[in-house]
Amino acid sequence: MRLLAACLISLFLTSCATIVNDANVPVALSFSDGSTGECQLSNKRVSLNVKIPSQPMVRRSDDALKFNCKTADGKTGFGSIPSEIESGKLAGSVVFFDLGITDSITDKHRRYPSSFVIPVN
Repeated sequence: MRLLAACLISLFLTSCATIVNDANVPVALSFSDGSTGECQLSNKRVSLNVKIPSQPMVRRSDDALKFNCKTADGKTGFGSIPSEIESGKLAGSVVFFDLGITDSITDKHRRYPSSFVIPVN
């Protein structure tokens, strides 16, 4: 009976393992020439219009953060910022038998670089 109770308690405590991360992550953005301007940022979870330089809060996602920018003096820049896996936190969810399923659905195990310089023409 004690063994059954111990097994049930263990299963209950570990069955809902999830990474404790905010849904959004800050990304400091600036232009390569130091100018100011605006960017359209988007991934599958969010679409934002932001002023540059700034540090917007961006929704975590497993796809790249696409940017389409224009400086105040008319230069343009476009491309994408890759999303990365926070490996240490993903390993924690595997230990708790969740196998990362919960966080794969919510993308809370992903992150973007904390700062990025947008190249402009």
